[in-house]
Amino acid sequence: MGIRFLTAGDSHGASLLGIIEGLPAGVRLRVADIQKELSRRRRSYGRSSRQMIEQDEVHLVSGLWKGQTTGAPVGIVLPNRARVVQGKKGGAMGTVPRPGHADLAGVLKYGLREIPPISERASARSTAMRVAIGAVAKAVLSELGMVSVGHVLAIGDAEISLPDGDVAAIRRRTRRSPVFCADAKGGRAMVEEIKKAKSEGNSLGGIAEVIVSGVTPGLGSHVEWDRKLDARLAGAMMSIHSVKAVSIGDGMTTYRARGIDAHDAMSVEGGRIVRTTNRAGGIEGGMTNGEDIVVRLYAKPIPTAQRRAKTFSLKTLKSTNSPYVRSDVCVIPALSVIAESVAAWEVLSAALEKFGGDHIDETIAARNHHIERIADWLQK
Repeated sequence: MGIRFLTAGDSHGASLLGIIEGLPAGVRLRVADIQKELSRRRRSYGRSSRQMIEQDEVHLVSGLWKGQTTGAPVGIVLPNRARVVQGKKGGAMGTVPRPGHADLAGVLKYGLREIPPISERASARSTAMRVAIGAVAKAVLSELGMVSVGHVLAIGDAEISLPDGDVAAIRRRTRRSPVFCADAKGGRAMVEEIKKAKSEGNSLGGIAEVIVSGVTPGLGSHVEWDRKLDARLAGAMMSIHSVKAVSIGDGMTTYRARGIDAHDAMSVEGGRIVRTTNRAGGIEGGMTNGEDIVVRLYAKPIPTAQRRAKTFSLKTLKSTNSPYVRSDVCVIPALSVIAESVAAWEVLSAALEKFGGDHIDETIAARNHHIERIADWLQK
C-alpha cells in the first residue's frame, strides 16, 4: 500500500486535523520545521488580518516515538484561533453565494439552503494542513536527497523572467522577499501591484513555480495513465484553491516550437547524462528523467474582494451584491509555499512506490542501489 492522507476540520471550527498513513519508520520529525513552513504560508505580503490571528500551533499526536516515525499513522492537529465569521455590508454570508467560490455549486449538490456548511470546508484555510503534511513529506524526501522549492514568477502585471542560479540560490533570494520572488526588482514591482489592487478594492492572481531537485530517475510510470507522475502532479496542483492551469516544464510555450526544438537533446559525458535544456520539466513519458521537476501554477484572483460582484439571494432569489468577508488581496506567495508542499507529497508518494521499505534505511538502500545500477550502466 502507498502513502495517503486525510484531512478534516472547518475554517472557523475548533481545529484542522490530518492523518498520514504509510510513512516508513525511522524518520525524524521536528515540530519546529513544520511550524516554520506554516509561518511562511501565513507571513507573505498581501494576506488578510486573519494571518496575524492564527499561530498554527502544531501538535503531533500519534505515529512518533522519541521524535521518529514508527510506521503507524501520524496525526496532526492545528487549532483555529479565529472562530467567528465576520460578514460585512453587501450581503448575508449565510444565504448569498459568492461568484467564483464553492458556495452555489455546493448548496445545489447537497440540497442545502445555507452556505456555511459548504464555505467552511471549502475555505482556503484547509491549505494550512496541506502545508503541514507537505512538511512531513519534505522530511522524508530530504533523507532521499530531494528538495522542493517554490517561488513567485508573476503577480498581476508584474512578471519576471525565470531566475538564474541553482535551487539553493533561488531559495535564499526567495526567503528574503516579502512576496517570495527570487528577483529583487521584480519583487518590489509585485509589492506595488498588491498595494494598488488593495486601494482599488481588487484581488490579484499570478504564477508560482515549484522546483524539485535531486530527483532520482524512474519515479512514476508509463504503463497506466493514472500512474504518470506529471498527471498526478497536475491533478494535485489543480486541487489547490484558485489554481486554474498547470504546466510541467515549458508546457505553456512549447506548443509554438517546431519538432525537436520542443525537446531536450542529451548526451553521455563522463559517465553521466547531460542536457543543456529542461523543457520537459524533468518528466518524460510520465516518469522522472533525472532533471529537476519543474511545475508552474496559474492562479486567478480570489473572488472575495471589497469590490462586490452581482449575485442573488438563496432566500428571495432576488439580485444583490456578494458579501465581503475579511480576505486576502493576493495569495500567490502563499500559493508558492502550498504548491511546494503538494509537490513534495506527490514526489514522495512516487519514490516510496519505487523503493518501498518499512524503515527509512531500507528505502535509502533501495534508492542507492538503483542509482548505482544506472551509474554502472553509463560507465560501460
